Amino acid sequence: MIRVVFERDGVVSEAMAAEGRTLLSVAQEHGQPLEGTCGGDMACATCHVVIDPADFSRLSAASAEEEDMLDLAPGAGRTSRLACQLVLTAGLDGLRVRVA
Repeated sequence: MIRVVFERDGVVSEAMAAEGRTLLSVAQEHGQPLEGTCGGDMACATCHVVIDPADFSRLSAASAEEEDMLDLAPGAGRTSRLACQLVLTAGLDGLRVRVA
């Protein structure tokens, strides 16, 4: 199981998830307010999250399509990603995510 730490408005919560799940599905299952309107097709940015800078280097690089969608996300920054595009692996255990 992979531990993910979510933070929103100063409230921290943890979730456990099986390897291979997307960060979006785990977040939604654990009550995080991420819409994911497009169902993971990168046609929206409603699952925009900010990855803790200390964890960002553990992620695979964003695709050009994901970068284009992040350009539309309000408040996107250097460590922003789309949760629908992040597949959890053992190497991401303890990932810290701020819900934008």
